[in-house]
Amino acid sequence: MNTLSYKTVSANKNTVNKEWIVVDAEGEILGRLASNIAKVIRGKHKPTFTPHVDCGDNVIVINADKIRLTGNKLGDKVYVRYTGYPGGQRFVSPKELMAKFPERIIEKAVRGMLPKNRLGRQLFKNLYVYAGTEHKHEAQNPKPVKF
Repeated sequence: MNTLSYKTVSANKNTVNKEWIVVDAEGEILGRLASNIAKVIRGKHKPTFTPHVDCGDNVIVINADKIRLTGNKLGDKVYVRYTGYPGGQRFVSPKELMAKFPERIIEKAVRGMLPKNRLGRQLFKNLYVYAGTEHKHEAQNPKPVKF
């Protein structure tokens, strides 16, 4: 038996096959949807997954304003940020965030599930979130996916 015939394939940015997919967030639960999106953006659903390479797909999320949060999370959950100034800690609930920027709730959830390094910042650029049903990526011929 020739043991050299079994070689591990390691993807790189030239050999990776990136696709475009559309996800409808209407009526979906935030955490469950975000974990599936993060898995697709990372490329873990592909047999050619390589941990140090951007081998995932580009994901377009529509109807972000119709996402669901279970329990009392809409009012009780708190997103914290810091301005950098003394006393500059700011708090916002998902209810307030939904009123102004409904896209950011999905973006924050997915960003928290990606690696916290240069690769994670690069992977996050493969996510496009829109509040309504319209998006500007028709030229890429995205495939609709239901998780």
